Amino acid sequence: QQTKAPIAKIADQVSAVFVPAVMAIAFVSGLFWYFIMGQTFTFAMTVAVSVLVIACPCALGLATPTAIMVGTGLGAEHGILYKRGDVLELAHKADVLVFDKTGTITQGKPQLVSSYTYGNSGVALQLLASLEAKSEHPLSQAILVAAENANLDVLEMDNFSSLTGRGLTASYAGKTYLAGNQTLMAEEKVDLTSAQADFQNLTADGETPIFLAEDGKLIGLFGVSDQVKADSADMVAALHQMGKEVIMLTGDNDQTAQAIAQKVGIKRVISQVLPQEKSRVISDLQVEGKSVIMVGDGINDAPALATADIGIAMGSGTDIAMESADMVLMKPNLMDVVKALKISQATITTIKENLFWAFIYNILSIPAAMGVLHLFGAPLLDPMIAGFAMSFSSV
Repeated sequence: QQTKAPIAKIADQVSAVFVPAVMAIAFVSGLFWYFIMGQTFTFAMTVAVSVLVIACPCALGLATPTAIMVGTGLGAEHGILYKRGDVLELAHKADVLVFDKTGTITQGKPQLVSSYTYGNSGVALQLLASLEAKSEHPLSQAILVAAENANLDVLEMDNFSSLTGRGLTASYAGKTYLAGNQTLMAEEKVDLTSAQADFQNLTADGETPIFLAEDGKLIGLFGVSDQVKADSADMVAALHQMGKEVIMLTGDNDQTAQAIAQKVGIKRVISQVLPQEKSRVISDLQVEGKSVIMVGDGINDAPALATADIGIAMGSGTDIAMESADMVLMKPNLMDVVKALKISQATITTIKENLFWAFIYNILSIPAAMGVLHLFGAPLLDPMIAGFAMSFSSV
């Protein structure tokens, strides 16, 4: 709330010039009637005082903060927290909205729905769960729940290492295990030929594939599905109707990402992006001259949220994501993104209307107080009436 909206700064600049300008007009008006028109000193003073009284810089000063206060209050009623005044003004001007997939477009509650084993491995799920047990990735919980439901014990693995954006590695009983995406398997030269048909099937359904390799040989493929939020498609359609470009940004493989995007109506997908690369993608969009809003909920999204012109964090997300964001949606309702932009639009429209009427009032009233109408036979404006008009203008 301590950051002023750009439009408020313009109003402040106008007000700073307005006051000395009005004082000069009042002084010149008094001199005009006294020396040029030959009126009495009392008449000239009446004109000067009327000009000073009827002029209303407070209408200009109140036009913006009053609307900002109402806008932030309306947002809070709907669970939308604007951290800065300028965010409320700039939100509706965004050209592009970039959404993280997991936990934003989807529910963030993945489930293991497919599993394939290769070779003679009958303990692939147990091995995978043992690897995932030490991971903090959202998909890990789905694997652990599946292992628990199958009454499988988690094995104590050694030399565990998390490979950001690719997967996990550890050793057990003298063997080295890898669990992760295609990128990791390619790096470690694991042959995926036997799993290609299964891979195509599960990614076509929007499942995230997890490969499992033992000593460089593929022994399992698992598909984890995260259901799309019920209002994701409606939200995307509403943003398109507002003329906004919608992009989904994810570290998932392209086939899975495209399947999810198709379900919700997103036309542009940027997939297989490492966490540290997300902020670079946002920067690239900004270099194109676009104003970008990033919407996310995880630790991996924090740099991108901070880089974007406006970062929006889901209230169900991590603390660091909410700290990095400029706006927080306290409810898991994605339509609140649309609502936030509409509140921004309505607030700026109100500010512009307020400023318009403030300017019109002063443009019409100051000449009347100067006695312009009196030159054509109208009565001189009484200072008491000028005072009433000034008070009414602030309302």
